Amino acid sequence: MTELQDLTALIRANTPLIVIETQDETRIVEMFRQALSQVWRALYRWSITEGLRRIDMDREDEAEGPPDASAALQAMKQASQRGIYLLLDFHPYLGYASSQRQLRDIVQRRHCQPHVVVLVGAKVELPAELEAVAVRFNPRLPDANALLKMVREEATDYARENGGRRVEADGEAVQQIVRNLQGLSLTDARRIARQLIYDDGALSAADLPQLSKLKFELLNRSGHLHYEYDTARFTDVAGAGRLKRWIEQRRDVFVSGNAPPGLDPPKGMLLLGVQGCGKSMLAKATAGGFGVPLLRLDFGTLYDKYHGETEKNLRSALASAEQLAPCVLWIDEIEKGLAGGSGEGDGGVSRRVLGYLLTWMAERKGAVFIVATANQVNELPPELLRKGRFDEIFFVDLPGPDARVDVLRLHLSRRKLAADDFALPALAAAANGFSGAEIEQAIVAALYTAHAERKALDTDLLMQEIRNTRPLSVMMAEQVAALRAWASERTVPAD
Repeated sequence: MTELQDLTALIRANTPLIVIETQDETRIVEMFRQALSQVWRALYRWSITEGLRRIDMDREDEAEGPPDASAALQAMKQASQRGIYLLLDFHPYLGYASSQRQLRDIVQRRHCQPHVVVLVGAKVELPAELEAVAVRFNPRLPDANALLKMVREEATDYARENGGRRVEADGEAVQQIVRNLQGLSLTDARRIARQLIYDDGALSAADLPQLSKLKFELLNRSGHLHYEYDTARFTDVAGAGRLKRWIEQRRDVFVSGNAPPGLDPPKGMLLLGVQGCGKSMLAKATAGGFGVPLLRLDFGTLYDKYHGETEKNLRSALASAEQLAPCVLWIDEIEKGLAGGSGEGDGGVSRRVLGYLLTWMAERKGAVFIVATANQVNELPPELLRKGRFDEIFFVDLPGPDARVDVLRLHLSRRKLAADDFALPALAAAANGFSGAEIEQAIVAALYTAHAERKALDTDLLMQEIRNTRPLSVMMAEQVAALRAWASERTVPAD
């Protein structure tokens, strides 16, 4: 059934109390007008600013009496014919015992016509007595055709307001824009489309990053997701050749959203490894490789001292991620957020968080690709590691000789230094056991030394800094060795 058919069925059934939570009041009023073509009723609209007005039959009558809530309820009770009453933002007045009693009498049809009362608001909270008899109607979000029609309407309005100047539109980009607007209400989608059009009078692929930012700012009301504005490219990451090929094989299926028959859409991956070896950069590069927004879930902000709030925060964050699809959801240091899933000492909160996360991972509908990173594999709950949770578990190891050369070249080039002027193979050999982050910091430290000595950085200065550095693989040799030994038989090497 269509949305309009569902609404018409509720009216035909003389449903006494309907609750609709929405920001788009205009659309709801129009839906009820359309429903009158199939089932006739007198249609009224009430607000505290305009009072009670009849609005059916292409007319809008003068207000019937004063605009206060009690007068509106009294007019409904005394009406001689049954009607549909759209009460906009009426629920705050139900805090008064008299208004609540009046509405209950109308809903129970005590000495009045069998009206259909509709409470419309952004968030409608009812007293328990009324919630028990209310039916909540959830308007469907606009589909691609409705969004495309809206974009064309905005383009027409732009031309009308700018002396006939037409919007320069790239057909393929418009289709991508429409796809990215899905998951929003028509009002919110229109607001973003207008901003994109009126910014430069064009719709092109260059608008997609701005669209993603605007959509994120609109939907991330909980504040538990962070929009990573600076993603990376795989050329910014040394090594990890096997992982890069794995991502590239899945790019078209994920971005298009059309998996061939028998092929499941990509779900995500778990990155384990030694600290400083580029797991975070790989998460950013995955979003860059897919060409979609990167969202980071901060588990630290989810936890709340009040019962049930932590799970509520997680549900809100994951719901926002689905509305922002297609996107990459980066869960950094996931083991710290789940606390091993034991739930000991926290009243079972971490256990419930883990359970909801696993359920969402299995049942999510949106194109959300998860990249979870972890340093301490022994703290990860076994439920998270079993096959099927992630498409693959990669181990990001300390860089080998060739990868160390690539890391040196990459970080020297970023600092406007000619990498070919350095003895890269010798430096890479000296940096055996270094992570990518440690190699970068050795370059930074050597640059400070060169600056202090008022000379250019050269191989000797960099070699001296590398030899004076004790990497994590030396300071924490036992732990690093144990992690590498565990991963050698249980995970797929990223390189």
